[in-house]
Amino acid sequence: MNSRTAYTPRHYQHTAQRWIEEHPRCALFAEMGLGKTVVTLTAVQRLIDALEVSRVLIAAPKKVAEATWTDEAAKWQHLSLRVVHVTGTAAQRKQTLAEDADVYVIGRDSLAWLHDLYVDGKRFRSPFDMVVLDELTTFKNRQAIRWKAARDFSRGARRVVGLTGTPTPQGLQDLWAQMYVIDLGERLGQSLTRWRDQYFDCWRRNNIVLKMTPKPHAEEEIRRSIGDICLTLLAEDNNPLPPMEVIDHVLDMPEAMAKGYAEFERDSIMQLTDAQGVCEVTAASAAALMNKLAQYTGGAVYDDSGEWHEVNTLKLGELLHIIGNADSPVLVFYQYRHEAERIAAAVSGKRVRRYEGADDLRDWNNGGIDVLLAHPASTAFGLNMQHGGHIIVWYGTGWNLELYQQANARLHRQGQQQRVTVHRIVCGGTVDIKALAAIDRKASGQRSMMTAMAAAVRRVLAANGA
Repeated sequence: MNSRTAYTPRHYQHTAQRWIEEHPRCALFAEMGLGKTVVTLTAVQRLIDALEVSRVLIAAPKKVAEATWTDEAAKWQHLSLRVVHVTGTAAQRKQTLAEDADVYVIGRDSLAWLHDLYVDGKRFRSPFDMVVLDELTTFKNRQAIRWKAARDFSRGARRVVGLTGTPTPQGLQDLWAQMYVIDLGERLGQSLTRWRDQYFDCWRRNNIVLKMTPKPHAEEEIRRSIGDICLTLLAEDNNPLPPMEVIDHVLDMPEAMAKGYAEFERDSIMQLTDAQGVCEVTAASAAALMNKLAQYTGGAVYDDSGEWHEVNTLKLGELLHIIGNADSPVLVFYQYRHEAERIAAAVSGKRVRRYEGADDLRDWNNGGIDVLLAHPASTAFGLNMQHGGHIIVWYGTGWNLELYQQANARLHRQGQQQRVTVHRIVCGGTVDIKALAAIDRKASGQRSMMTAMAAAVRRVLAANGA
């Protein structure tokens, strides 16, 4: 960057910065677009200047690790931090770690690799005295290798900060593991099982928890338990953004397509049905069926060899109409590879790019891309994309509420000057409507898929006389 920007923190950013400085182990639950990255870097700068920390590790989603933290450090005049991203091959990562820097940013999926570098015999020795876990919700599974690595880095650090805008996307049960890597069990206890039994009614089968519902007053008691180290900031209270308008394009399927969809749904269910006519609804079978049906409404299906075959162009035609009438570059979120390939081939007269990494992000924000195709998982967390446009199109929403909210916040965030318009293209009377309803009522994606499959199975088996 040739020029740097003067930083004038808003009141809530100053509050968040002080929170990090004054709480050695803390979490910042700040909605998307409130500037968590610059706030954290400012606090890190002050802590380093005060000689309270010397070497900081930031674990972030891969795309964020590759660009966001280094870009933000270079953007602001008041920061003099040496920030490096520990990415690339293992040899490249080791070379970066050998550099003299203040802040080392690594992709969360490389955290276990980094952990193993510092195991001496059976003892773990971390060289980092401060750890920042960006998108804390990705550390909600205590069985994950990355969670165990984060726990050990936390044990070896004097300061730990967790950052997220969506601390409980699937419910309160997500909090225990996240808080453990912050305070090592001080507030919610050392045992996940005891914590669940205390605050939730649990239904188990073979010692596996199938369903949990919070007990009365559980939410109030849990939030009170962690309130002394968790700061919550809401965008509507602190930094009103331009409005975000959601427009649903509910498409009526032509008769032939509706018939084809029904046959495809029936055949897919029958493939999952045993000789006795029983189709067991599990999380895995529900995901498989819902994905197959969503592929169909998207316009193509995969065969057993992984090749796709086009079956309709209904959504594609609607997308081309939206792009043709757009007054700014368009960010298109897709769910399946065939959707990106077919969209790229169909759009003409526009600069079309499929998001791959930092170069695409910079070109988008600099006005070098007219249509950017992105999978929500690759762009959902932490990327600043608000300077490139204000129109989002969901070619298919999927079922993941957290990814949906985070992806929309790539444009609807601090620095956006225009009304953000979100177009959602769905086929009426199909799995698309069920996924959209699950997103809108903020329901669990897995449970919603299982409910939708159960209904489809009952309908198909009844029609077949089973």
